[in-house]
Amino acid sequence: ALVTGGVCGALQAFSLFVKTKEVPAAAPCPAGGEGVRWRCCRQAFEELSGIHRHVALQHAGDIGQQAGLTAKQAAAELSPSSGPVPAGNAGRLNGHSHSSPEISCTLPDTSHVSYDDLTSKVGEVLLYYCYCEVKDPEKLCAWQKALCQHLHLTGKVRVASEGINGTVGGSKVATNLYIEVMLSQPLFKDVLCQEDFKSSAGGAHCFPDLRVGVFKEIVPMGIDPKIVSYKETGIHLSPKEFHREVEQYLSQASQGQSDTILLDCRNFYESKIGHFQGCLAPDIRKFSYFPSYIDENLELFKDKRVLMYCTGGIRCERGSAYLQSKAVCREVYQLKGGIHKYLEEFPDGFYRGKLFVFDDRYAICSNEDIISACRYCGTLWDQYKLCSSQHCRQLVLTCPSCRNKGLTACCPVCQEKELKVTSMASGQTLKEECECTRRRPRVPIECVSQRTLDIGK
Repeated sequence: ALVTGGVCGALQAFSLFVKTKEVPAAAPCPAGGEGVRWRCCRQAFEELSGIHRHVALQHAGDIGQQAGLTAKQAAAELSPSSGPVPAGNAGRLNGHSHSSPEISCTLPDTSHVSYDDLTSKVGEVLLYYCYCEVKDPEKLCAWQKALCQHLHLTGKVRVASEGINGTVGGSKVATNLYIEVMLSQPLFKDVLCQEDFKSSAGGAHCFPDLRVGVFKEIVPMGIDPKIVSYKETGIHLSPKEFHREVEQYLSQASQGQSDTILLDCRNFYESKIGHFQGCLAPDIRKFSYFPSYIDENLELFKDKRVLMYCTGGIRCERGSAYLQSKAVCREVYQLKGGIHKYLEEFPDGFYRGKLFVFDDRYAICSNEDIISACRYCGTLWDQYKLCSSQHCRQLVLTCPSCRNKGLTACCPVCQEKELKVTSMASGQTLKEECECTRRRPRVPIECVSQRTLDIGK
């Protein structure tokens, strides 16, 4: 097939011994045939050029062996006529491991940039992650810290043997240089590209300081990456594909016919101020509670198609892998690039309300909807503040009117404790978990019928 049929013939031969297959698409695909797309390595490809590129990069050796060709010949035969795959697209999000290149500790030249431009308060916040094999996390951590300090960036960067996860803020000049250096880092050359960086208006002032450290996981799910790996993720859907799936799901759910669950992988205080219509939003406080939530609600997901989403995509990488490890769902999909990327394409789509972010802004908006209310009076309100009680770090929704009345704590009990703290002798501290938080169940048991009633409201 490789010799006589060209690329299409190679794909036909390839499909006989590798798990690649044609599946129905929700809409006609521009280059893949009427209503057809390709699936391989837990990815869906709408265009033939995409599956050609994937096969050439990841399975050329397999095909070469089957056809009696060398891997180099097979790759040359399969590579699309449009040219080589751009750096940053090879092997992305498909579960294939890469050898770990040497870490470059180069810092960018800033001699041509004025100090004022480099430290301008008008800038942006970058959100990104990259899963890859890191043999020397400490060295990568040290370079990251030096790089951010060199560019006057603040924020948080987590480094682990499984990759890197960062949210940094600074001037536009600084963030552009940061992206440029990250893309030139040999360690990320084939797994990170420009579109992986999600940006929003902000700057260095959005974070109190810079925190860079080495951790076991780049997103804290509490499960050893060796046990549940990002390499076993669900099928990634582009914002356009995800939008189409949600549209179909809402249409079917309104008629009581849906076999799909739209799952929010974030914490309750995130989904409280913004979420997709008709979603299932677990009432959990930390992502590390997510595995327990899945374990205690397995029946809910049995034989279901699951559409997962989170802020930038990283929690879905591990979350979908964990859900798939339970072998109860029919299919698991996840929103590539998260809500950030979805809102770039569909600011008035099916996501309503604000997008919670983990910095001093607390939320960014794409539409005018307010879907949450003041903790005390119930008026529409979605701007978080920290509880005024010194011993409590909970977020509270309290409107200006209630704040003016002194209602600034997360609950009445906390408000009373605040009065006691202010009357205590200086030097004394009181640290304990707020009662309203302690009363919250660690892992809620979902009621399917109630959720069904709420669909589409």
